[in-house]
Amino acid sequence: MFSGKNGARLPAHVQAAVRTEAARAEEAPPRRSGQAGTATLYFGCIQEPMSKRSKQSAGLLMFRKTGQGHEVFLVHPGGPYWAGRDHGAWTLPKGGSENGEEPLAAARREFQEETGFVAQGPYAELGWVQQKSGKVVLAWAFAGDCDPADLVSNTCELEWPPRSKRRIVIPEVDRGAWFPPEEAALYLREEQRPFLLRLAEQLGNGLLFNTNAERET
Repeated sequence: MFSGKNGARLPAHVQAAVRTEAARAEEAPPRRSGQAGTATLYFGCIQEPMSKRSKQSAGLLMFRKTGQGHEVFLVHPGGPYWAGRDHGAWTLPKGGSENGEEPLAAARREFQEETGFVAQGPYAELGWVQQKSGKVVLAWAFAGDCDPADLVSNTCELEWPPRSKRRIVIPEVDRGAWFPPEEAALYLREEQRPFLLRLAEQLGNGLLFNTNAERET
């Protein structure tokens, strides 16, 4: 289920966690009347219904084909809070919508702002996940390539140390890198790891790497 035709395979502990969550969902008692809808099993990953009040961001997962399967492009957040964090700290380039912007348009804009690279479709939906903060992250995948050394990120202001009233300017992203799926599962934020499973599933079904598909600009 988690090994695509291109040879991509996620670690056994990640697969086991997904199967455990699926089993729990099947054993869960029915929801009472008036509760939100039931959880959805999406490409082997459990998703709770998305609240209309949830904060939302959108991002892109760029991938490229290799001789051994595929790799994904992840970025590391900038700033002193994330400086000493590596495993479980990396993320998809992502951000919030501006002025009623459609999520996919926001994802494309944020990708360019945080990396300096321009994303080109077609785009494959990867669904959404909810982070521990409550923020909902929607994601799309697309085939592309880049040299991480050429990454240029936008900047933002941050109060640091907290409650010090001192403002510093930091890059939103301080570096990017290509990872094979098994390494990406270690470095990516835990809540975003289902996106790796969904990408592997679509690659295994032959839904991506369609060389005849018309690319969007």
